[in-house]
Amino acid sequence: MAGMLGVGATRSRLLPSPLPLFTRRAPLHLAPHPNPISRRLLLLPSRTLAAAATTMAATNGATAAADPVQEQPKAAAPLLLKVKRLSANAVLPSRGSALAAGYDLSSAVEAVVPARGKALVATDLSVAVPEGTYARIAPRSGLAWKHSIDVGAGVVDADYRGPVGVVLFNHSDADFAVKPGDRVAQLVVERIATPDVAEVDDLDATVRGEGGFGSTGV
Repeated sequence: MAGMLGVGATRSRLLPSPLPLFTRRAPLHLAPHPNPISRRLLLLPSRTLAAAATTMAATNGATAAADPVQEQPKAAAPLLLKVKRLSANAVLPSRGSALAAGYDLSSAVEAVVPARGKALVATDLSVAVPEGTYARIAPRSGLAWKHSIDVGAGVVDADYRGPVGVVLFNHSDADFAVKPGDRVAQLVVERIATPDVAEVDDLDATVRGEGGFGSTGV
């Protein structure tokens, strides 16, 4: 028994001491970095770190070259209603108030609109409206209410460059006299849509269908 204990003691001195299963290591403290991406790169292998650094440098350089200062969006060019006077009697169109939709058109001549008749009144103006719009010649409410004067045939296309005339209709029983400088109509610039024409065999069905001419009520 003593001999066995002696052998056991000798063997225990020859074998190395068993290592602990877990080794306590000091925590890794990383200094705060302003760029969280760069902080994560510190944990990557050297080859990956080098490739990422090259990519970041190229990207930052391209961004700085292309946009050193953030560009401001360009303001849209203002719309212009171009007007040419054809005589000394022509009066430039003007709006009666800041929010008025129409530009008043004035007569450049003397004219008489006969009772229950019509007359073409010259303005001695040529206009060019912005592309994508047209000018509608509309009646003035004061003339319509007080003198029964209406306006017809009032479309000025964007490619028309001739003189602008106003067709006046007199629905009263008295002649209506026009003098140079009198405001006889108003010019309203409106946007338009010009879709392509497509012939079809049938149209989409609707609840209203072909009802018209008072079918929905007077």
